[in-house]
Amino acid sequence: QVQLLESGGGLVQAGGSLRLSCVASGGIFSFNTMGWYRQVAGKQREFVATFTSGGGTMYADSVKGRFTISRANAGNTVYLQMNSLKPEDTAVYYCYLRFRSNDYWGQGTQVTVSS
Repeated sequence: QVQLLESGGGLVQAGGSLRLSCVASGGIFSFNTMGWYRQVAGKQREFVATFTSGGGTMYADSVKGRFTISRANAGNTVYLQMNSLKPEDTAVYYCYLRFRSNDYWGQGTQVTVSS
């Protein structure tokens, strides 16, 4: 059974940093698409950053140069280092994994950036 567990959210002032972690269990996901989305209440969930199945990385334009996605633990742990945070980065951040044509989501972790 695939499960994703996020951690690392919290409250930070604008300009600060946070690092989110996502640990996947139930398989080995070295070559799977795995990354992060975020959602503000009342809005659609939006893409933030991901590892592709080919091992590359992709970022939303809004976070390029500020956020960095990285991987460890044979691909089963994904991090999102968030620097120079802005109030508009406030959202619930969700870890995402695509495995055997199925999509899996974590429970989400709240990130709040105060101005």
